Amino acid sequence: MTNTLLVSTSPVFHVEGELHGELARDLLRLEVEEGTSGMKKLQARFIAQGPVAGSTAEALLYLDGSVLDFGKSLSVSIGATAEERTIFQGKVTAMEVNFDEGIPPEVVIFAEDQLMDLRMTRRMKTYENVSDSDIARAIASEHGLTAEVDAKGPTYREVQQWNISDLAFLRQRAALIQAEIWLVERKLFFQTRDKRSGTSITLVQGNTLMSAEARADLSHQRTKVVVSGYDASIRDSISEDSEANVVEAEIDGGLTGGKILQRAFGERVSYRVRQAPLISNEATAWARAEMLRRARAFVTVRGVTSGTPDMVVGSHLTLERMGRPFEGSGYYATQVCHTYDSINGHRTRFIAERATIQEGT
Repeated sequence: MTNTLLVSTSPVFHVEGELHGELARDLLRLEVEEGTSGMKKLQARFIAQGPVAGSTAEALLYLDGSVLDFGKSLSVSIGATAEERTIFQGKVTAMEVNFDEGIPPEVVIFAEDQLMDLRMTRRMKTYENVSDSDIARAIASEHGLTAEVDAKGPTYREVQQWNISDLAFLRQRAALIQAEIWLVERKLFFQTRDKRSGTSITLVQGNTLMSAEARADLSHQRTKVVVSGYDASIRDSISEDSEANVVEAEIDGGLTGGKILQRAFGERVSYRVRQAPLISNEATAWARAEMLRRARAFVTVRGVTSGTPDMVVGSHLTLERMGRPFEGSGYYATQVCHTYDSINGHRTRFIAERATIQEGT
């Protein structure tokens, strides 16, 4: 068996489906980031001084539109040959040039995935007798996307979109029931966390995990969340709640923030008054989602790996050599940023959360 001693992790760029090796050659820094609320963004910085094809003369590169231009499709893959993964697919939305004394000029390219279309479309629209999933399907259809929807929630008598973008509106609806948004090619995903599939990755502190900061924080934990409103049809108030044990179905051992809060400080209740549920089912769903949001974020880890192409938002992480409270599985990646530069090579920065710490601390 032959072992590969030297591998390249330099990004590979395709513009309009065509390979452009000169972009990898001139790359100074690459950043590709995304979170649970959707839209993947790219920023790439290139040396913009170099030879012109068919000539020995040098000129300013990448500003004439021949390679990079507004609206052109751009895809980027990264990783050693066996681990190479496409980390970005989108279109160029902004271009920048920088000049500074003593260094070559630089061109910076910005790109976004197709959720940009949703961000740039504003509407005034009324939806009737729909769920949040129905709204996601309707918005996907408006943009010629296939909807992959799997998020339970109430059916609303009326929902109004008041002069905000389709992306902002979809994010609002997702937040109410703790759904997540992402795009894969031309599929718009609108799913709750328990339905989202992701890679499983083990990170060892001091090895692949180069740096990490872990915190278990009770400041935003609650023992109960109460959502109140008024049902005009029956002329009565609405009050529904969710307790901290709602997260128990998602965990496998350990102590939740709600349990520790109850033990250390007693009952702590959060009252939600900004939302205005019109029926009890709405209040129940919103209270549950808000409790899940708080409970899931009890433990937060910010880390940097030595380049993990397989890591995406939704990856399930196991952390080793992190100390007893933070050891083990159950982490969920909520933000991922892949970077590359000529000094450090590929790095993956991430934020992950977990609902528990290990017992025995």
